[in-house]
Amino acid sequence: MIQRIVTGLCLIALLAFALWMGGWVFSILYMLTICCAMYEVFKALKQAGHRVAEWPCWLCLVLSLVLFNAAGSVGLLMPLMAGAFFLISAFVIFRSHPTLEDTLLSAMPLLCVLLPGVCMLGLQNAPGRPFQLLLTLLAFGVPLAGDTLAYFIGSRLGKRKLCPEVSPHKSVEGAAAGLVGSVLFAMACYGGVSAFAALDQPFWHFPLLGLAGGLAGQMGDLFASLIKRHCGIKDFSQIFPGHGGMMDRLDSVYWATVVMYMYLNLTLLTA
Repeated sequence: MIQRIVTGLCLIALLAFALWMGGWVFSILYMLTICCAMYEVFKALKQAGHRVAEWPCWLCLVLSLVLFNAAGSVGLLMPLMAGAFFLISAFVIFRSHPTLEDTLLSAMPLLCVLLPGVCMLGLQNAPGRPFQLLLTLLAFGVPLAGDTLAYFIGSRLGKRKLCPEVSPHKSVEGAAAGLVGSVLFAMACYGGVSAFAALDQPFWHFPLLGLAGGLAGQMGDLFASLIKRHCGIKDFSQIFPGHGGMMDRLDSVYWATVVMYMYLNLTLLTA
């Protein structure tokens, strides 16, 4: 437990530094996490015996980052992902012993790592530094707060299993407590940022955003658990003592990020 707490504090300090610096410092550090998480997913799939086609995903990652930096938008990611899936399909189909499973699993990192990863970079284009910082904090903090409260409440009061076939230790009580933690964090985060800078968004948006982000984060965590169960591994790697790998730390963050990015686009459309 002590090792887990120390590692967690170090990760929080690194995140605080990246958020404080913002700009290219945050973008570069986050790009590295995307690369690390994608590598871990592909490694797990290969350990499970799948003949995944990696290079189209890596090509898509490089091109998406280049185009994002050039255009400042993630809009071109969709055609890039479609092109990557075309290359994956062609590569698998025309090799010996092609399988549909290898095709689909080769494309999975596009959806569970690359898409939400680039959406995080898209949050950095939010109008105004306070709103940008708020959405980024929510993308990281909503699932983290939910996971923390779910762990402490679930380990003490959890009785009913949430999804035993995927994650046997998670409970309904812990999941409910996690949603409360996510909502409270979103409200507190809005209050903290608005105390120092004016925000155009109404307060009532943020309990709902905390709830939606918390639900998405829990689903992301369960989806990552499903991958690990399929691959027969406990953690994606051991780079963070007591916490596992990059994907173990960012699985819920990725899904919550998509919610925040959707909210950003809705606010821009209705502005």
